Amino acid sequence: MKKFILTILILSAFSFDTQKEDAFGTGEYFKFRIHYGIVNAGYATLEVKDATINNKKVHHAVGKGYTTGMSKFFFKVEDLYESYFDKENGDPYRFVRKIDEGGYTKNQEGFFNQSENKVLVKDYKRKTEKTIVITDHVQDIVSAFYFLRNHPSIDKLKPGEAITIDMFFDDEITKFKLKYVGRQDITTKFGAVSTMVFKPLVQTGRVFKEKESLTLWITDDDNKVPIRIKADLAVGSLKADLDEYKGLKNPLKVKK
Repeated sequence: MKKFILTILILSAFSFDTQKEDAFGTGEYFKFRIHYGIVNAGYATLEVKDATINNKKVHHAVGKGYTTGMSKFFFKVEDLYESYFDKENGDPYRFVRKIDEGGYTKNQEGFFNQSENKVLVKDYKRKTEKTIVITDHVQDIVSAFYFLRNHPSIDKLKPGEAITIDMFFDDEITKFKLKYVGRQDITTKFGAVSTMVFKPLVQTGRVFKEKESLTLWITDDDNKVPIRIKADLAVGSLKADLDEYKGLKNPLKVKK
């Protein structure tokens, strides 16, 4: 459950646009309903706000994930992920990760120095600090997907092809790889929607059955909204559907 909520927070920002103008803006908000079988297990939200860092206006993305009802009783999750990143080139300046997952907690903050390829990570739980060398224009776990929203080649991918970026997470740089599958019309609470289908490649093991256990459906319009995510787990499956949205830069295209 906790891994899936993290995935929602990541992918709820994952939209793409081939135009020069940003595909998102201040006030954009998504809310996802997460199901484990027929059980409503929780929600995940993501919102874009304005902030100021070093006298410069930046984007401030805030992601939250939490369990509800009986799911909260059996396994409480309260996650907070934040990212402050440049409005022009998407480079992150700061990230926040504050989580409580069934008693497992983490409270970290990171400060990027892109010109020196370094990030200072402060761990408030352990009361430690360390500086880590990073690659050029590396993204944090949330800013990475806003960065990809304006990627110029995403609509040029052919089925089977993938796009890969460097992402900083858990004190190390990882390769985030997204494989394009094709297009598909799906039924949602908002109506029938044309989508682009992707498979983020994940690590196999205790949580996921195989590397392609996750499937992501993104609206095939100017917004490229993440509208559905499904995960085949080692035990059962989880699905998240877009339940509420506001602040889109363009009307959501729905088939009549």
